[in-house]
Amino acid sequence: MTEPIVDAAPALDFDLKSLPKVSLHDHLDGGLRPATIIELAEAVGHTLPSTDPAALGEWFRESANSGSLVRYLETFDHTVAVMQTKEGLFRVAKEFVEDLADDGVVYGEVRWAPEQHLQKGLTLDEVVETVQEGLEAGVDAVAETGREIQVGQLITAMRHADRGQEIAELAVRHRDKGAVGFDIAGAEDGFLPSRFRNAFTYLAENNFPATVHAGEAAGLDSIQSALVDGRALRLGHGVRIAEDIMVEFEDNEDGVDDDDDNVGLVTLGNLSSWVRDRGIPLEICPSSNLQTGAVAAFGEGIESHPLDMLYQLGFNVTINTDNRLMSGVTLTDEFELLVETFDYDLDDLLELTLNAAEASFLPLEEREALVEYINDAYANLG
Repeated sequence: MTEPIVDAAPALDFDLKSLPKVSLHDHLDGGLRPATIIELAEAVGHTLPSTDPAALGEWFRESANSGSLVRYLETFDHTVAVMQTKEGLFRVAKEFVEDLADDGVVYGEVRWAPEQHLQKGLTLDEVVETVQEGLEAGVDAVAETGREIQVGQLITAMRHADRGQEIAELAVRHRDKGAVGFDIAGAEDGFLPSRFRNAFTYLAENNFPATVHAGEAAGLDSIQSALVDGRALRLGHGVRIAEDIMVEFEDNEDGVDDDDDNVGLVTLGNLSSWVRDRGIPLEICPSSNLQTGAVAAFGEGIESHPLDMLYQLGFNVTINTDNRLMSGVTLTDEFELLVETFDYDLDDLLELTLNAAEASFLPLEEREALVEYINDAYANLG
């Protein structure tokens, strides 16, 4: 991880939205604008819970926060339904980029599962090409406003389906046409990455990078399989690696009632040591992790989220949104949450952003340029 060049963190007396950001874990079908969903649904004859943008947005957020997995998954039924035509895919992709740029994102990797967008007769290659056209149109629209953003596609296979090899080949086929990496998503518990072992071998043989959803709905076995079978260069969420960390408290018994009385003794297991010591990036999504129960074992509120412990222990933590529509958050919101909860300062936000930049699937020269751009932007705040 590159050391920030800022010597001291100034007070956070500016708009965090202005900070350059890197987004590595953001689902295309989880980031639509409510008004767009309504217009596209009308065009394809899909019935929605509401046709009022504000009310529909609230419905998505309430469903995601309901504690019901059925209601949470229902939200994607509506977004995916309006992403079955070239018109729908193009518009969603274009607006996705514009919304990222409005949040200060300068580089974003957009993950989505092409196999879920074939209901209206489009082929796998057609949907990937259409999304790429939309992404490029979004980049051009942002450039017209005097800003810059770069994006890439993370082609995703659904882990409960049987199209892993086919989707891996699709990703490699589009490697020079917008695709920068591969992922598997969907029902993690019960569907280990080993299910797609042959597909991951194919990707490795073609030198194509993979990030794997692991350590969210399932625990250490899923992470182990992601690293071994999936050859994962990053862990999608990965937050449950904290289950392989033991923290024991000792009483100093100094007779003084203060915060130093309880001293934590931290012991890392073999898996967590491997992940930390080799700097394997964790794509942590704080708000989403609370909604899905990924960190329920550690407590109920954000203050119990193990991300701060992982960060303080030297894990390669990156901060992401997962599904901006369902969680009702932006990357700026997540940064503000960390500042408020863990008292993070500008140096912390810079380090987390540099972690993400270096973990991106960009070529080395472009990663170095991105790191330099971010460092310069932060330095100019002082």
